[in-house]
Amino acid sequence: MEEIHEAITLMEQNKTEDAIKKLEQFLPRADEEEKFTVAELYMQWGMLEEAKFILLELSEQYPNESELKVMLADIHIDLQEDDEAITILNRLTSDDEEYIGALIQLADLYQTQGLFEVAEQKLLEAKTADPLEPLIDFALAELSFSNGEYIKSIPYYEKAYHVQEVIADIEIGVRLAEAYASTGEFEKAFEFFQASQNEDPDSLFRYGFIAYRSDRLDISIKVWEQLIEKDPNYQSVYLYLAQSYELEGMVEEAFETAKKGLKVDEFNKELFHLAGVLARKLGHREDSYQLVREAVAIDPGFKEAVLFLIENYKEEHNLDAIIELLTHLIDLGEEDANYNWELAKAYNEIESYDDALNHYKDAYNNFKDDTDFLKEYGYFLIEEGRIDEAKATFSRYLTIEPTDNEVAEYVSRLKQNEDSL
Repeated sequence: MEEIHEAITLMEQNKTEDAIKKLEQFLPRADEEEKFTVAELYMQWGMLEEAKFILLELSEQYPNESELKVMLADIHIDLQEDDEAITILNRLTSDDEEYIGALIQLADLYQTQGLFEVAEQKLLEAKTADPLEPLIDFALAELSFSNGEYIKSIPYYEKAYHVQEVIADIEIGVRLAEAYASTGEFEKAFEFFQASQNEDPDSLFRYGFIAYRSDRLDISIKVWEQLIEKDPNYQSVYLYLAQSYELEGMVEEAFETAKKGLKVDEFNKELFHLAGVLARKLGHREDSYQLVREAVAIDPGFKEAVLFLIENYKEEHNLDAIIELLTHLIDLGEEDANYNWELAKAYNEIESYDDALNHYKDAYNNFKDDTDFLKEYGYFLIEEGRIDEAKATFSRYLTIEPTDNEVAEYVSRLKQNEDSL
């Protein structure tokens, strides 16, 4: 083993080529134990093909040695040769010491290939062999969780949790919280998150979200404030934190949070929209319009933001702004029948009747069964002297709303006036 120790020393001195050369010269006269040690060193040094060559040779000499099989499988996995690894691991039997570990590893490989039922079968075989091993319950839980089978994952997580709270650097309590939350059991999820000591940003975000869904806004605010202190660039948290402040009546804090969020997530249309709504509540009219227009600029199809602008322009009787906004959106290809109806009403109010008529006509096919539209359109046509079109429109209206005696009488008077001419 002297040559092996010398090679290790050379590698520690960063004399990589000398270390490898030393082992290559030694290998032809090494015994089986020494070859095994060299293979382990090769694996540590990332020389997987060289390690594989040695282990294959040893496996031929010792075909029943399970440790050699597992090591070879590990190398195949690292080399992304999953099929070869599966073939080797499937050769292990219940008599082998490495059997349960091999089944768990096989399950992971089959899951990677999308063979979830086969993966579960391997894990259930492992559980039959060792019913009390928490790692197997954890693996079964993770498999179900990754497939979205949250209800199925919970009993396995709980069995593992009662034995060992952290497995493979994963806090099982956090997983349980997420699983319960995904099934709608927010109170149970909340309890597990409260018991968790995990303070990484993703866990804090999920903890805050569970509290949010459980109507514990005081806790969601506290947790998300802590998250922002830890990681100010965690983009997803700002929208929810601002909404939580707003729900708690803390409008100023909500607005400031939304503005901070926009500094780290400058293309978040929902955040621009929320900031605009909050600005309006605080009386910052121009800021409100600017922020919501930014949301629409990011996504012209963002209907909620467009409707906010329209309603507020209406309040201020700013018809030109409505026309400018909706004309621009239609030019961009945003097709919405409500836009034509709104344009028709705006043009009618500024006495641009030809434009109003064109947009009423464009909107008609989408609103020909809408009684409010038909009634409004009918009276508009009367004002424009289009009596026959108005009568046809009112006739359709009365077919849908036959109890409107006022319109029925109005149409009757129209006909009488025509007959008297």
